[in-house]
Amino acid sequence: MISRIDHVSIAVKDQERAEHFFRDILGAVAGAGAGDPSSKFFWQLFSLGDLSRLEIISPTGEGSFLDGFLNDRDGGVHHITLQTPDIRRAMAHLEAQGIPFFGYNEYPGGVWNEIFIHPRHAFGVLIQIAEFEASDWLSEKVKFPPETKWQVQKTETGAILTFAHPGGGKVSLKMDREELKKLAASLEQASV
Repeated sequence: MISRIDHVSIAVKDQERAEHFFRDILGAVAGAGAGDPSSKFFWQLFSLGDLSRLEIISPTGEGSFLDGFLNDRDGGVHHITLQTPDIRRAMAHLEAQGIPFFGYNEYPGGVWNEIFIHPRHAFGVLIQIAEFEASDWLSEKVKFPPETKWQVQKTETGAILTFAHPGGGKVSLKMDREELKKLAASLEQASV
């Protein structure tokens, strides 16, 4: 039902200050971001390292759905987003288990379909479950082109192998010459 944790969303009063902290101080790479006039908030996705992501969300005016959450704090973890390959199957599974959910939304073009589980049913955490293509939301700096699945970079002692990850982005492994020989032998055996 769940493929992986996609990101942790942090709600803040000062989007610019939070982005400066995560981008300029911690080295996060900005991906997709946009405002939502109907809910009066702005969101910006960031990648950290190979596969870790976070989202910074902030109100853009009075009446934002974030007003209550930020009423007595400058910021905090708002929700955790879990990726599913099939939102309808996830909904059926939750219903069968007696877990209530709310906020079903299908965005135009099928780019994002979502539901939420209220914190009172999820041990104090707001959980967003969404069906989407993870790489659609990432910076080009942190992902391969769609037709590329791996890359090999020679080093003095071996190589760095970098692979496209199904959750978007890429992951790298540094291997010495002996490890590369064992890998080559394993790949040869698998191709027979």
